[in-house]
Amino acid sequence: MAGGVDLVVIGADGGPERAYGGSAHAPAGARLLAEVLPGMCFDTGAAGCRVTAVAPDADANAMLTAVRDAARRPGRWLVVCLVGQLVADPRGRRLALVTGGSTPGNAYRRGLAWDWVVSAMVHGDQEEALLLVDAVADRDTWTALERAGEDGAGELLSYSRVPLWGRIGRYAPGRRGRDAVLPGGEGSFSRALTTVLRQGVPGAPAAVAPLDLQPAVAGLLDGGGPSGGSSGTSGAPGARLLVPPHGGRLLMRNRAAVRGALAGLSLSEELLAVLWRESAPTEPPSA
Repeated sequence: MAGGVDLVVIGADGGPERAYGGSAHAPAGARLLAEVLPGMCFDTGAAGCRVTAVAPDADANAMLTAVRDAARRPGRWLVVCLVGQLVADPRGRRLALVTGGSTPGNAYRRGLAWDWVVSAMVHGDQEEALLLVDAVADRDTWTALERAGEDGAGELLSYSRVPLWGRIGRYAPGRRGRDAVLPGGEGSFSRALTTVLRQGVPGAPAAVAPLDLQPAVAGLLDGGGPSGGSSGTSGAPGARLLVPPHGGRLLMRNRAAVRGALAGLSLSEELLAVLWRESAPTEPPSA
């Protein structure tokens, strides 16, 4: 297992507070990622991927402990998924993932601080790390993310030692937020990524990096792709895509390449069925 992948999936449900309704589908998005990602790791597969799925109603300490425990295990890759709603501190300099039971008065203090997660990943024993983000932010948090300069929360989205991949969208509580793309819901990054992994990318190699998958993922997101660079604004108003960087050795299976190779062979239907089952992802191990 020392050569494999440690995957930590956190889908935080903010609870009944209307201001944090943007996290309503986060547990579903997290379950989808935990189900699909392990079997798609090209040179490890599900057997070489250790999965930690954190309960959606867990507190910040339990979530951080899961990340830190995974980071301590020697391995090749550490992949952490954060799904839910983000909130900024009153000064707009730090971010946290809203956790269950939060209120507008205590959400940042009791939430999972973004810099805690990044720090744990930076100091981990893995060779490489990747942070997947499927989140929304309310008006004040979005303003903090858009603020330029080193004292803005947006600087947290460009930390070189922990590459990011995902989407952060704007969310307005109440009736105005009914049409928003929610993390884990239709049009979200979680849904788009898992769909692309399951279907594959026609014409691409059998092993693809996150950056190779990004155009296909962006095409399924509400609003399309980014304007360029490591992050950008999608065509939908108030959505920011986090694009994985060049380089890195984390490769995913391209199922379309497997199907294309099998389709070109004169094989019996029975043998094709066996080969297809061998190429399909298996269920992830329990946490």
